[in-house]
Amino acid sequence: MPERRPRADAVRNRQRVLSAAREAFAAEGPAVSLDDVARRAGVGPGTVHRHFPTKDALFAAVIADRLADLAAGARDLADAPDPGRAFYDFFHRLAAEAGQNLALSAALTDPAQVGAAIHAAGADLETALAALLRRAQDAGAVRADLTTTELHAVIAGALLMEQRLPESSKGYGLRLVADGLAQRPG
Repeated sequence: MPERRPRADAVRNRQRVLSAAREAFAAEGPAVSLDDVARRAGVGPGTVHRHFPTKDALFAAVIADRLADLAAGARDLADAPDPGRAFYDFFHRLAAEAGQNLALSAALTDPAQVGAAIHAAGADLETALAALLRRAQDAGAVRADLTTTELHAVIAGALLMEQRLPESSKGYGLRLVADGLAQRPG
């Protein structure tokens, strides 16, 4: 039996729910309620539950989408003429986006909290980030002893540091971390 295509209104409702969830999770983090997402989307709670049976499923869909966008951005920089600049531009973009998006920040700083679906979605980003790191290291722009696993921990630490800095010092922690990543002359 051929698979039925979803009705147009069901597709629209799913997109409305995802859009509302992106905004809600970005502003309030993973603690946002499904009822709040439904209210923001202008649909009933049953509509949200029909598309996403749990908040974890909705959160995973939102974060997987965001991580896919970031991976595409990293891949776009993979052949940049200046590998060092490409790496640092992406590092700052990732940190800036996570700093303004509590859900993304949670996924990057505490991956154990967000579940297996996020780990799978992050694999593509990890691969793209590893390619940027390798090219930047080969160009001498990033210290050669840094691994991708360590870079992930450094990014998580930088995000936590930025969250704790007073508003007047935002960005200072990222500059310190970026300076520490640079290859030092012989």
